[in-house]
Amino acid sequence: MMFYILMALMGYISGSILYAKVWGRVFKRKDVTVESRDGNPGTANAFMYGGFRCGVITLICELLKGFIPVFICMRLGKNDMIGLSMVIASPVIGHAFPVFFGFKGGKGIAVTFGSLLGMAPHIQPALIMAVFFIMFSLIIRITPHFWRTVWTYICSFIIILISREIIAVKIGYCMITAVVGYKMFNSNEERDRMKVGVLWMR
Repeated sequence: MMFYILMALMGYISGSILYAKVWGRVFKRKDVTVESRDGNPGTANAFMYGGFRCGVITLICELLKGFIPVFICMRLGKNDMIGLSMVIASPVIGHAFPVFFGFKGGKGIAVTFGSLLGMAPHIQPALIMAVFFIMFSLIIRITPHFWRTVWTYICSFIIILISREIIAVKIGYCMITAVVGYKMFNSNEERDRMKVGVLWMR
């Protein structure tokens, strides 16, 4: 169990590095999240306010900070279900409540994908989440982004919960969904919460 505690701590510390802020200062000499409406230190604002290079490097780093701890744990661990679930969720928890930034972080969407991809070659959970994001973006278009994200996590959680995924994935994704949901409903997107649009792609 000590191995999983150390890996979860590694995941939390890894998640606590907010690369939108880091690379924003490198490329723009400023905190790019200050200009954004929601103040979220995530990939979207890195692209929007930091530029293409800042956005791409931020996206890669956000994915890797979730991917690396889970990938290492999957290779070296001994299939402890509770321990693995902690490691899967820890980078997202770190991103949402970062120790390096006064526990005020982002929503953790890119990091979630990174954590799920860290279970490679078993990437079905990541594919489930990607399918819902694409479906709610292009086929059944849910707007604004706030609700698209909320419904993506809810639907993904339901499918993962009723699937044949191992318990560690179900518990880990449950914790991730709770953290992301908390961050979403405590974000600065209140104006978008009361309006939701659903459009069918024709």
